[in-house]
Amino acid sequence: MNDSHDQHTYLEVQDKFKMRELDQNDLEQFNALLQYAFQVTSYDLFQTGWQQDEIKTAKSPILKEAYVLGWFYQDKLASMIVVYSMKINIHDNIMDMGGITGVATYPEYTGRGLIHSLMKRALDYIHKNGMTISCLYPYSIPFYRKMGWEIVSDKLTFTVKDIQLPKPVPVDGMVERVSLDSEDYHNVHSYFALQHHGALIRDELSWEEYWRWDNEDIIAAVYYSKEHKPLGYVVYYIANEIFHIKEMVYLNIEANYGLWNYISAHFSMITQVQGNNFSGETMAYLFEDSEITETISPYIMARIVNVEEFLSEYPYQAQPEDFKLHFLVHDKMMPSNEGDYMVSWRKGKTICERVEDNQSINVVELSINTLTTMMMGYKRPSYLYDHEKIKTEYYMLTWLERLIPVEKPYFSDYF
Repeated sequence: MNDSHDQHTYLEVQDKFKMRELDQNDLEQFNALLQYAFQVTSYDLFQTGWQQDEIKTAKSPILKEAYVLGWFYQDKLASMIVVYSMKINIHDNIMDMGGITGVATYPEYTGRGLIHSLMKRALDYIHKNGMTISCLYPYSIPFYRKMGWEIVSDKLTFTVKDIQLPKPVPVDGMVERVSLDSEDYHNVHSYFALQHHGALIRDELSWEEYWRWDNEDIIAAVYYSKEHKPLGYVVYYIANEIFHIKEMVYLNIEANYGLWNYISAHFSMITQVQGNNFSGETMAYLFEDSEITETISPYIMARIVNVEEFLSEYPYQAQPEDFKLHFLVHDKMMPSNEGDYMVSWRKGKTICERVEDNQSINVVELSINTLTTMMMGYKRPSYLYDHEKIKTEYYMLTWLERLIPVEKPYFSDYF
C-alpha cells in the first residue's frame, strides 16, 4: 500500500506502525538503533579506532547493498532486520546464503511481535531470491530456535602459556607482515574457504564486516613458501603481554609450523597466547604440553530456507541408485517447507521431489532445526536419534550415516 503523503511502499500496517524497506534517508535512525540495541557507545567506537562520524559512513553501504527492513512508529524507526546476500561452502558445494544481522527493537516497542513479522518477511525475501540457507549470530539461542534456526558450529577459545608454546620446527619459508587489504592474505582465505565445509566465501561487504569492530592495532602476517607462495596467515594484536589471535588459517602443515614459529618468536614479549579456533576440533593434542585451556561455546546458527532446493543441491557422500529416502519435515515458521521430500539418485544426479501419499517406508521425520544441524554435519544422525530429535526406523541410521559427509563446519565470520 502507498501512503499519499509519502513515496515509501509499506509492506504491512498495524495500528500506527508501518513496515517498509530502509534507504539512505534512514541512515541516521538506522545507526542510532544499531548503537542502542548493541550497546555500542561513542567511547567504544573511539577505543576501536572509529572517529565520531565514521560509523555512519561505514554502515552506509549496507543500506545500498543489503535488504534492510524496519517497522516505523509515526516515522520513527522502532524495529529492524538486515539481510546480506552471501555465499557459503556446503561440503564443497557453494550455496547462496542469506546472512541475517542487525535484529533490533527499541525496548518501548517490544512485545508486539515486530521482530517475528520482520523475520517472516526476511525469510520470504531470502527464499524468493534463491538463497537456500540462512545463517546468523544469535543474541538468544532459544529465540531463534523457535523460528527454525539451529546451532551448526562452535567457537573454541584457547589459552596457551608462554612456556607451553611449541618448539620451533625448521621450515623453508618465512612469515611477513602485510597490510589488511593484502591480495596474498585475501587469496589464502579464498583458497581455504573453497576447501573447508561451512566457510563463508568473503566478498567486499563480508571483509568490511570482518574488520568492523577491531581496534587499530590489529596485524596480519602471511606465511610464504620458499617460492614465495602464500600458504597461511595469522591475524592478531598484542596487548597487556597477551598475543591475541583473531584467526589463523593454513593450507598445509608447513604453513602451520611456520606460523607457530612466528608466534613463539614473541616469547620475550608475552606471557600467554589467546585465540579462537573454529575447526570444531580441540587443539590440545597437537601441543607437546597438552594442558592448555580450551573453552567451547556455540557460535553460528543456520536454517534451511528452501528444503527442496537444499536437498537437491546437497552433495551426498553416497548415491545409492536403488534407494529412496523420505524426509518428513516440520517447519512452523515457513509452512511452505512442511512436507514429505523423497530423495533418490539416478546416474550421479540427485532427485528431490515432494510426495503426498508415502507408504511410510524409509521415512526420517524431523524438524527444520534438526534437518539443518544434521545436513551441516554439526551433529550426527545417530546422536540426534539417541536424543529423540529424529523419528525413524533404526536401520535408517546406517543409511543416513553413509549419506551425510563427516565434517564439522568451519565458520569464523561475524556479521
